[in-house]
Amino acid sequence: METGHSSQQAPGAVLAFARFVLCGGGVGVASSFAVAGLASLMPWILANALITVASTLLATELHARFTFGAGGRATWRQHWQSAGSAAAAYAVTSIAMLILQLLASSPGAVVEQVVYLSASGLAGIGRFVVLRLVVFARGRAQAAASVPVAAVVPAQARVGAEALCPAA
Repeated sequence: METGHSSQQAPGAVLAFARFVLCGGGVGVASSFAVAGLASLMPWILANALITVASTLLATELHARFTFGAGGRATWRQHWQSAGSAAAAYAVTSIAMLILQLLASSPGAVVEQVVYLSASGLAGIGRFVVLRLVVFARGRAQAAASVPVAAVVPAQARVGAEALCPAA
């Protein structure tokens, strides 16, 4: 299940982040409905675990193909690294909620949502950075390295040293 690299260029950070939010958010919303449906057939904790695994696999594939422009399917290494970043994000939100419970014995639903969503947003930004710079970076570097420099710079754009530096 190796990534098939194509000659497509990786999107810029802003476009990649928009795609990350769209793909990850879409999978997250679909997952919430799937957990609710599956929980009618089995214990909620088991339904949540199954949907978490499935949604992480799906989101990693979407991120490989669309978000980060890897040009193909995610490798097993990318799946494991993505799962690790998802586990770290889960830990961040869980720790934030535990700290809230330590600081306020009964914080109320609005405060809980603010803390959870803030932690989730920060964890999501961190996860985006990890996926972009670590998990899917190698594929972009390999794809870029396989394109000869002469193919990247059109012949008419090549100039001599004199044009770049008059002192030369």
